[in-house]
Amino acid sequence: MAKEQTITVPDIGNNKDVSIIEVLVKAGDTVKKEDSLITLESDKAAMEIPSTHAGTVKGVIVKVGDKVSQGSPILVLVEDEGGAVQLAAVEPAQDAIASTPGSLAILTDAPSNTITVPDIGNNKDVSIIEVLVKVGDIIGKEDSIITLESDKAAMEIPSPRGGEVKQVLVKVGDKVSRGSPVLVLAGAEDGPALAMAQPTPAPVPATAQIATPSATRATPTLVAIDDYGPSTGNKPHASPAVRRFARELGANVEKIKGTGPKGRILKDDVQAYIKSRLQAPETGSLGLNLIDAPEIDFSQFGPIESSPLSKIRKLTGANLHRNWVSIPHVTVNEDADITDLEAFRVALKSEAEKQKIKLTLMPFLIKAVVSALKAYPRFNSSLAPNGDDLIFKQYYHIGVAIDTPEGLVVPPVRDADRKSIYELAKEVAEFSDRARARKLRAPELQGGTFTISSLGGIGGTGFSPIINAPEVAILGICKAQTKPVWKDGQFVPRLLLPLSLSFDHRVIDGADAARFNAYLAQVLGDMRRVLL
Repeated sequence: MAKEQTITVPDIGNNKDVSIIEVLVKAGDTVKKEDSLITLESDKAAMEIPSTHAGTVKGVIVKVGDKVSQGSPILVLVEDEGGAVQLAAVEPAQDAIASTPGSLAILTDAPSNTITVPDIGNNKDVSIIEVLVKVGDIIGKEDSIITLESDKAAMEIPSPRGGEVKQVLVKVGDKVSRGSPVLVLAGAEDGPALAMAQPTPAPVPATAQIATPSATRATPTLVAIDDYGPSTGNKPHASPAVRRFARELGANVEKIKGTGPKGRILKDDVQAYIKSRLQAPETGSLGLNLIDAPEIDFSQFGPIESSPLSKIRKLTGANLHRNWVSIPHVTVNEDADITDLEAFRVALKSEAEKQKIKLTLMPFLIKAVVSALKAYPRFNSSLAPNGDDLIFKQYYHIGVAIDTPEGLVVPPVRDADRKSIYELAKEVAEFSDRARARKLRAPELQGGTFTISSLGGIGGTGFSPIINAPEVAILGICKAQTKPVWKDGQFVPRLLLPLSLSFDHRVIDGADAARFNAYLAQVLGDMRRVLL
């Protein structure tokens, strides 16, 4: 007999009040299980919501423009089933995203002895570059089990409990996200030993599916820049990934014509737009009409060896290139007299060593920088994506650039204004050790407001550090040198520390940068000023 079923929005992650941009069915339509009903657009993805049942649409409850969340009713479906009629809400489905080549299913209802990927920040589909355990291994709590490599760092994932490895669910090259199953443990430390059984695959319920462009969509064509005209102010249909890709290339999505379904902007459209801009004749605007670099066979000149770049080094290079090209950099230089500061640091060394703390110049630099940022808050800001507003931050997370064999990583010391010199020294040392051991977690690499890059242990007299966007300034430090300084009618030896401050000229004027550097040098010359 006929049975009515109310179809609701399934689990769509942490998204709430997501806009409906398309209703794909109407009353009277016959739908099959997994047929798409509506299309949602969140701040992370455009996704089609499939039906959990088959039947005939009795009534559609939503319309384009409505905002929905998990559990919101979409439509009423009449299905033909033998047996008793029972009208009930849809049971919450056990969430699982079907595996696709090169990716792993995310099981949100994994057994208690299934070890999953913990919070790794905003990273998704992160590559596994190393599996550190095998079946039969006995591991302890916090032992590393896999190594991931994101676009910011290589990181080892520890086990939250100990036990015997009964099954390894991943391999090198797989891509995982938060919640992806890694392995199955028996005899976990935080519970009784569990009798092992083959894990039952989770059913694939109504889950949000990423909308894929039709195979018959129009091919992007090169269009002259003027064909797009000025921004209309209307919100273009584009996924967050495409929007981010466009921002990285400096393209305004409001000026791009989409060739996907319903005019949706695709990655190919962004590339075509950028290509058309580069090929268009210059009309007073700056273009990057660069000739292609020639391919050279270096072996014709002598023996060579080719070594692949790590993912971190490649992505860091791409980000640095983008920042250098898109941000108008200016660097100002200053010498800070740290003679008295160095004497103070040396005097504290033995006291710090008793607390097992290596006291370097870096914690003093962080303290001085925080004082300068409070005096000149524009340096602790970011330019809004629309370019119309400046976002002033009321927190001080100071990034410290760390050189590792895999490449440069910049973990920020959070709330540096609230920490003592010893606390800063200890945290910087721990960051350095963990970065070189590839044990930094993704959330620890986010949220910086200002960066310090130090070559002090190597040498140099000055350089132009590249701004770590979305920050607006970065401080470069070179090796301190003893030089003669004219003081009180005579030359006296003083220890001078070179300061190189690069700043975003869209946000900061040269005079303000000079004042910032002079203030910083003054504080380093007399650290008592941080108390003022």
